[in-house]
Amino acid sequence: MSERCDVVIIGGGIAGAGAGYALARDGKAVVLLERESQPGYHTTGRSAALFAETYGNAPIRALTVASRDFLMNPPAGFSDVPILTPRGALHVGSEEKAAHLDEAFADMNRLVPSVRRLKPAEVMSLMPVMRPEAATGGGLYEPDAMDIEVHALHRGLLRGMTAAGGRMVTDAEVKGVSRIGGDWQVETTQGSFSAPVVINAAGAWADVIAGMAGVAPIGLKPKRRTAVTFDPPAGADIHRWPMVIDADEDWYFKPDAGRILLSPCDETDSDPCDAQPDEMDIAIAVDRLETATTLQVRRLAAKWAGLRSFVADRTVVAGFDAAAPGFFWLAAQGGYGIQTSAAMSRVAGALASGRTLPQDILDLGVTEQDLAPARLR
Repeated sequence: MSERCDVVIIGGGIAGAGAGYALARDGKAVVLLERESQPGYHTTGRSAALFAETYGNAPIRALTVASRDFLMNPPAGFSDVPILTPRGALHVGSEEKAAHLDEAFADMNRLVPSVRRLKPAEVMSLMPVMRPEAATGGGLYEPDAMDIEVHALHRGLLRGMTAAGGRMVTDAEVKGVSRIGGDWQVETTQGSFSAPVVINAAGAWADVIAGMAGVAPIGLKPKRRTAVTFDPPAGADIHRWPMVIDADEDWYFKPDAGRILLSPCDETDSDPCDAQPDEMDIAIAVDRLETATTLQVRRLAAKWAGLRSFVADRTVVAGFDAAAPGFFWLAAQGGYGIQTSAAMSRVAGALASGRTLPQDILDLGVTEQDLAPARLR
């Protein structure tokens, strides 16, 4: 016998948690299925999330802007700690990257007027560990970029879903998805669940889940990204350092729980998997950091990798599949899933319930067609 509900959500990362939060609070009977014992184990739990309204293409930036109010002022009881905290972001480059920085500034400043173009001396004053030759092109500074407390955000969404009557089932690996009458039936290691709507929020596995259901893929490309942490220089006060990003996004580093987090910004094609860091990527990251700054990595405190999944236009996918009634895509979060999570929660809740996009998101220029899976077919 299947347990029947209004909506079955496959995947307990930030996308599935956000959809569950919105739908349960809208009165829907929701069951969220998570393959792992701990939701958010994969990409969500491995994010070095920064809230930056200048990051991503036009729809992504709009969805980020639409997420700000919720993340800054979540409902009472949502989290014991602030979701967003000040950080700032500094983009830097050598003289040959100056033109690129000028173009980026013109684009960013239109969206976020607080972004400033910095001269080389200003970069060095803000971040003295930069080598002067790596900052001859100056920089861009985003004072309003913020750290995101990912664990508190994710936990708040799941807690809000269950408080509204939704249910999460862990260790529920999906074994089959089929259409029976007017329902989708999802067979898992924890039993069978059926609903007229199934939301495919399976992250890097979203095309795999679609294949089980006999639904055409959307061309999802999981890409591995590597990160490490290491101790800062003895006596250095890194608490107020901004995130520092190479103008060509060849590396970034930022303070992280008393250590420095570093990534080579790699995007290596991967099959869906429990991603592991590659030693060559780590070596590349360390070399790029030590070439551009006076920082030295003497010992790694931690290393990991995660999968960031994109479709061809690098925009999220949210909407019903035109060829499969009741099959809802919520995938391709890419590197933007955390910063757009509040808006995407509302998007998923509205579209999966048969409503239009929220008006404030429409007013920011995002349309259903921008997000629909049909654009990729």
